[in-house]
Amino acid sequence: MKKRLGTLASVLASVSLTLFGLVVITFLIGRVMPIDPVIAAVGDNAPQEVVERARQEMGLDQPLPQQFLYFVGQLLHGDLGQSILTKNSVASDIARYFPATLELATAAIIVAALIGIPLGVWAAVRQGTWVDQTIRVICLAGHSVPVFVLALLCLLVFYAVLEIAPGPGRQDIIYQDMVPHVTGLLTVDSLIAGDWGAFWDALAHMVQPVCILAYFSMAYITRMTRAFMLDALHGEYVITARAKGLSPAAVIWRHAFPNVGVQLVTVLALTYAGLLEGAVVTETVFSWPGLGQYLTVSLMNADMNPVIGATLLVGLVYVGLNLLADALYRQLDPRIR
Repeated sequence: MKKRLGTLASVLASVSLTLFGLVVITFLIGRVMPIDPVIAAVGDNAPQEVVERARQEMGLDQPLPQQFLYFVGQLLHGDLGQSILTKNSVASDIARYFPATLELATAAIIVAALIGIPLGVWAAVRQGTWVDQTIRVICLAGHSVPVFVLALLCLLVFYAVLEIAPGPGRQDIIYQDMVPHVTGLLTVDSLIAGDWGAFWDALAHMVQPVCILAYFSMAYITRMTRAFMLDALHGEYVITARAKGLSPAAVIWRHAFPNVGVQLVTVLALTYAGLLEGAVVTETVFSWPGLGQYLTVSLMNADMNPVIGATLLVGLVYVGLNLLADALYRQLDPRIR
């Protein structure tokens, strides 16, 4: 019991220190960037007295330590400031845009894992054969071809030429605002409302961006799974299992694969976090109203409050996924427990 309390205290201290560092770095980024949030708010042609008054109202005329304390106080009250572009609070904007990215990233990581892990295992088992070489070429293409090229090709072929896929956006205009907002995930909200037309329409709009994101994620997951499995297949316990006469399937899936589970948890967690914050290009090409597009538009218009808020959210996502990965480690590896 005492050992568990000590472990919990250590985890809480580590998380608190990480979050504090994240807040400090985010605050400094917002202050050192060559963008004046006051000018962005009042305009380049505003009179000097208006600029100074706005600077005082925003607290930017105070010394840096006081600005930081004010910033932390706002965060503790859940106040991320107001967006210049949307005129809404940043918290409400993030609550509106983040579910779209969450839905896209979750679908992509599921597809990528279901395809990438078996491919990686297959490539490792068939090392040096044409199967291994083919899978490696597919993964190499996934890392080499720019995201926007594949995204534009998808729109050109499946939407413009073949006309078998819906256009950009998250939903057709006839279904917009027809489904009650419950979770922010259109597919889930459509099922809750029992609106199958809206569900299939939302699902159809997800197919292309999900496939693009899943392909790039699958390439990384496959490569890492192959590398982990190659090490596992050369382990003494695998050689012993083969000597006992176990079937190849039993050797691979019952002895070798469970020993790469901990490494795969890390790979999947980091890949998922990357999808949640790095789908900017895909969201832009497909006009997907997610966090990446919101962050990009805000940054291009010098709207710093959304940039800082979105950066904090991404940092929290990474911290949360790392904690989840640590918890899964203990379930997968008895030695850690």
